[in-house]
Amino acid sequence: PPAPSAENSVPLPGSHIMGIVDAQRFDRCHDLAVEDPARAITEANFWVVQGGDFLARQCLGFALAKQAHFGEAANAFAEAAVSAQAAHDWRSGNLWAQAGNAALANGDAASARAHFSAALASGHLEGRALGQVQIDRARAALALSDWSAARADLDSAAQNTPQDPLLWLLSATLARRQADLVRAQADIQVAATLAAQDAAITLEAGNIAAAAGNLSAARQSWQSAVALGGTTAQGGTARARLAELAAFEAEAADPT
Repeated sequence: PPAPSAENSVPLPGSHIMGIVDAQRFDRCHDLAVEDPARAITEANFWVVQGGDFLARQCLGFALAKQAHFGEAANAFAEAAVSAQAAHDWRSGNLWAQAGNAALANGDAASARAHFSAALASGHLEGRALGQVQIDRARAALALSDWSAARADLDSAAQNTPQDPLLWLLSATLARRQADLVRAQADIQVAATLAAQDAAITLEAGNIAAAAGNLSAARQSWQSAVALGGTTAQGGTARARLAELAAFEAEAADPT
């Protein structure tokens, strides 16, 4: 934030009280968004009309996201971020990140990456929070097939949040796509150490083993992914991989 000036060094009368009131109203609105998102959308819009600032728009974003209106949620979070940024409020970084995640959930990777970049440029993120946004921007880059940008963000995130299994899963997946199977295997082992019961990690371990030609290890990992993933997307993908492997082995065993 900029150094205080003669104009902003002294809070306006009542501004501290208004800040507390707004924070309390946000907490109520956020709780409502969890319990009844439709009512929270109405409440948040009314708050915006009343002159509510970025907290009102943030609540609106939460409520919209709860109803899976991710495009509208991204817009609400982005408007909140712009408002917070204009006020030199430290929360602008988090708001940009929320806008990015909503955009990513909406399938708009390009907008998501722009929002994550704004979050990183805000200067209000550090440590684990900084690493999380770097991982998120890498996810957007992967969706855009920008592998070099994804690699740069993942390597930076490793310095800030090295205990995040998603970081190592994404890094392993990227290395496999780039045919760097040595790095892929090393990174997926780190991911598995951090989250051994994660179906997405065991699924990717199978993919890496298959790419390396180790079909026995691939089968074992995919079977684990089925057991851990159940009816999830990861479990379904692992079942499909096992079926493909069985068909391949049956064809290879057929003398005709």
